[in-house]
Amino acid sequence: MTTLAANKPRPFELGDMGSYPVAASTTIYEGSAVGLIAASGYARPLTSADRFVGFCFAPVVNVTAAELQVQVRRSGAVQLPVTGAVITDVGMPVYATDDDVFTLSPVGGVFIGFIRRWVSSAVAVVEFGPLLVDPYAAWPTREAVANAKTLDAEDSGKLFWVTADAGVITLPAIATALGGCAIVNGGAFGTVLVTVSPAAADMIMGLDLAGVDDKDLLNTKATARRGDLAVLMHGDADGYVITRLVGTWAKEG
Repeated sequence: MTTLAANKPRPFELGDMGSYPVAASTTIYEGSAVGLIAASGYARPLTSADRFVGFCFAPVVNVTAAELQVQVRRSGAVQLPVTGAVITDVGMPVYATDDDVFTLSPVGGVFIGFIRRWVSSAVAVVEFGPLLVDPYAAWPTREAVANAKTLDAEDSGKLFWVTADAGVITLPAIATALGGCAIVNGGAFGTVLVTVSPAAADMIMGLDLAGVDDKDLLNTKATARRGDLAVLMHGDADGYVITRLVGTWAKEG
């Protein structure tokens, strides 16, 4: 290992501004969410396959790859249209499906930040930046559930975003070896009851939950918040084990 023996001035980037080379034949408008293409590293208007790097603040029309660079604001707080956002969603993560479509659902979108302040119906101030982390990063495979769903072994490791009130997530028999799932309430405060239902001979146990066969786990509707979740692991012959709960959950009486 060699250490410095003299001063070595280095170039630093100051503040929250940055620039990235732009893909060929690409126009990026002011206000666009900007993404980097995985295969090339060039910037373009964000798609769901890209890495989010910030918001464009100076439009650019580029012809040849890397001929021009896009200027972006890499961190800060920006007012955005966020589909479905309500006043109780402060602190919720926000995702983008393209450069101008923002949503609270983690399914099919790129994480960009968190709601800092609600402005009006479906409009919010979103805090963004490179140091913020997607709270659902542990589950890169995600699925929207708009009605009842029965899981199987191929659903292991998935996140399920449930938006159906009284929607039931039915678990297979424990012998099926399902595990590693996150079941998340995707409804606004007090609007969605999520039910996780085991097979008749199985139980759901863990985290102060009594182990009783054929008893559902319920995310209490009256106090349910968007983002409430239960993480489900494969247990033993008796049934499934809950390793994490967010929100108010109770066993069926």
